[in-house]
Amino acid sequence: MTTALPELSPSRSRRGLPRRAPRTPQSAEFGRRQVNAVAACYFVASFAALGLPPYLTEILPGLGDPAADWAGVLYVVPTVFGALGAPLWGRLADRFGRKRLLLRAQLGLAVSFLLAGAADSLTLFTIALVLQGVLGGTFSASNGYLAAALDGPRLSKALTLMQGSARAALVFAPIVVGSLSSWLSPHRQYALLAVLPLAAAVMLALLPEPRRNEAPVVEPCVPAQAPQPAPEAEPASRLRLLYGLEFAFVFSTVISFPYLISLVNERIPGTPPTVSGILFALPHVCYLVFALAVHKAVHLHPRSGVLLGFGLIAVGLAGHGAAHSLTAFVAVRLVLGAGLTLGLVCLSVLAAECARGRAPGGMFGALELVSKGGAVAAGAVAAAGNGLFGPSAPVLAGTAVAALTLLVAGLPAVFRRLTGRAPRIRWSR
Repeated sequence: MTTALPELSPSRSRRGLPRRAPRTPQSAEFGRRQVNAVAACYFVASFAALGLPPYLTEILPGLGDPAADWAGVLYVVPTVFGALGAPLWGRLADRFGRKRLLLRAQLGLAVSFLLAGAADSLTLFTIALVLQGVLGGTFSASNGYLAAALDGPRLSKALTLMQGSARAALVFAPIVVGSLSSWLSPHRQYALLAVLPLAAAVMLALLPEPRRNEAPVVEPCVPAQAPQPAPEAEPASRLRLLYGLEFAFVFSTVISFPYLISLVNERIPGTPPTVSGILFALPHVCYLVFALAVHKAVHLHPRSGVLLGFGLIAVGLAGHGAAHSLTAFVAVRLVLGAGLTLGLVCLSVLAAECARGRAPGGMFGALELVSKGGAVAAGAVAAAGNGLFGPSAPVLAGTAVAALTLLVAGLPAVFRRLTGRAPRIRWSR
């Protein structure tokens, strides 16, 4: 008489131990090197987009605008049209593939840069800048690509790295363009720098089409298991809060950019351009140095961190209004840099939370629309304030917005901590 051996369950090993689910090929393919490659591609593709606009006052006289009267308008043209196109491109990425649409964005930048470099009239140059906005959108496309493969702390860390790429390009691109200007005019550099997004597209073509990573899990000791439900999306109210914080953050920080050098020259006459440039770059350098350490410290408490960031931004911008020495300007720029770093990192964490359970292309496209809308509004208010009250007006306006955001966003948390319940708001009919 033979005894039948017990049949081994597919989920158990011969020793009776639970068997780990095999890692999917996609989870093995998409790791730190791929994230770094996406960030590097965004960095090189951003050189022309961020490095050449400061030289519009030198470019436009050769295109029929001797006084460069259109420089201020053309400065924001790519931003405006990029904001308008971002939600559409995001939804198309969710439908047709994030990698395809990211490649489209890089190739679109290359085409628009070539047209800008070859333009021989103000009209053609303006059309090229419009196309740069409409066909570009590499930042939101890159974020949507990453969000399709990563989630949670890995995604927020990747978004933090993407912001680092943007800050690095903002700091170094104008320096490189200025260094090349003695050999090639900034206008023709558009055509030269079109090589960079083309190179980025080649690199991105080698990366996989992203799908959400699933970490290896221990299977229960049963023959079959019900499929795991999709991750539940964050409430829509949190997404609206993210959009509101993003708009206020971009507005309150960007508003200090256009007229900072004018403010420094007014307060400290004779300041060398190099020193003014260093003062401009200080907050962005703070982000490059401390962003990853800040992410490690605040990724579990992003809401508290973003409120602290708004507080530091308000203090730093208010300090600009009272600064009359180089030491004072260095101090307030560092305070602003601390607020910038905290705010950007915590907003990345909040964006990663909101992306859970949502189509990432559409969400990051809408977030890009909100962000660019804040930048355009900041530029308009800065120009109006500077024209009416001088270069100190924009930083004071930014102070007011940062302080108001801190008050509005922080009061519910204070009320909940004091009373143990959320405030009840009645809306009029």
